[in-house]
Amino acid sequence: MSEKYNVNEIAEKEGGLNKQLTTGQIGMIALGGAIGTGLFLGSGFAIGLAGPGVILSYVFGGIIALVMMGCLSEMTVSNPTTGSFGVYAGAYIHPYFGFTIRYSYWMGVVVAIGTEVTATAIYMARWFPEVPSLVWILLFAGILFYVNCTSVGNFGKFEFVFASIKVVTIVAFIIIGCIVIFGARTPGITFDNYTNDGGFLPNGMGGVLMGGFVAIFSYLSLEMIAVTAGEAKDPEKAVPRALKTAVARLFIFYILAIGIMLVIVPWAQAGAANMEQSPFVIAFSMVNIPYAADIMNFVVLTAALSAMNSMFYITSRMFFSLSRGGYAPKVFGKLTKKGVPMNALIISSVGIFIAAIINQIVAGGGNQFISMMGISMFGPIYTWTLIMVTHLFFRKKWEASGGRKLPVRVPLYPITTWIGIILIMVIVVYSCATAFTTTAYTGLVWMVFITVIYFVWFRKKDKDEEKEVEAEK
Repeated sequence: MSEKYNVNEIAEKEGGLNKQLTTGQIGMIALGGAIGTGLFLGSGFAIGLAGPGVILSYVFGGIIALVMMGCLSEMTVSNPTTGSFGVYAGAYIHPYFGFTIRYSYWMGVVVAIGTEVTATAIYMARWFPEVPSLVWILLFAGILFYVNCTSVGNFGKFEFVFASIKVVTIVAFIIIGCIVIFGARTPGITFDNYTNDGGFLPNGMGGVLMGGFVAIFSYLSLEMIAVTAGEAKDPEKAVPRALKTAVARLFIFYILAIGIMLVIVPWAQAGAANMEQSPFVIAFSMVNIPYAADIMNFVVLTAALSAMNSMFYITSRMFFSLSRGGYAPKVFGKLTKKGVPMNALIISSVGIFIAAIINQIVAGGGNQFISMMGISMFGPIYTWTLIMVTHLFFRKKWEASGGRKLPVRVPLYPITTWIGIILIMVIVVYSCATAFTTTAYTGLVWMVFITVIYFVWFRKKDKDEEKEVEAEK
């Protein structure tokens, strides 16, 4: 680890944020980000790609998430910092990776904010089909921007409530679904839907891999737990506990909820052709419970708002970290009296404008959502992969330096870490070569752009600082 890129020194630079988040709030922030559009709307697209085999897609995505979070948890406990995986990649691999991962993640999540707000417009169209979607995009964006302007404590309380609604709803859906499947014996609701219309794998393993790409999108935002470490009351205890519970809950919720939904709704009906509404809303419509579909539509609306709220938080903190680390203008590292990085929050709102533009260019809410998802995916996937790669470097350097025994450790290291890396690479490479070429093209252009920025601008800055340090010695 270079002297210039000392993790402890970087953590000190990121001081000033209020440490108000509790373990429960941190866990709910992660669930709030991950239980959102990816599950309630994106799962329909995944089903269209993989058929009933989408269950395997979410299992693969869950395995990758478990490995990634194990690696991140271990590194976070060693040095809790708002810059999180960006700081670790820069310290344990090379400053270039610390720079590119933070900017790539920030940009990806900024665009994902647009994905979530696009979804809110799709949900509102159920009740107000005549109102232009742009109205809902701007309205909800304004409300959540205001929420994030308040103290982090208020943000944590707001997110706890929103995420709780989603968790309760998923549990209720699982219970009601089991009653309908095993008790009511409604015609058409049968496990035969797993094999009807082409079998369990109608599009083969290729479909499962492409569905896995969407599944990874659904699990995204789990990593934001580590970014909250800079504002956690007791990060060494709170972060690992929140990581474990959030991943376990998501894995169970996703697999059970999608498995039950596919028994109720034939996969072809729940698939990509129905991107104009959530497949979970379709499921509730089929069980003939009064107002159930509208209630579910309200819940998936709050889910999108919750995820969007969490993303506002995470992007502002990541850009704040970039500023305090010297990789963005100093103005974005300033805090308000309430400890909010307001300028970083403002620039992180750019995803809303991207969503608004795409809303006007691309016809159809479902197409808008898929376009936003494809554009936003490169940054988070690059981040997840690099987190696991960083862990390989971290463990070697940590043990070589005689670091303390960590309370959280990835089992069967390094085999487990390599399994996660290989699995995500197989899914991403296959998917980008087939259904998600937009992600590949935007990712390639982005990496060329950000690499040029680093070597032309910031690499020169790093060398100048290194010369100053040598001169002082």
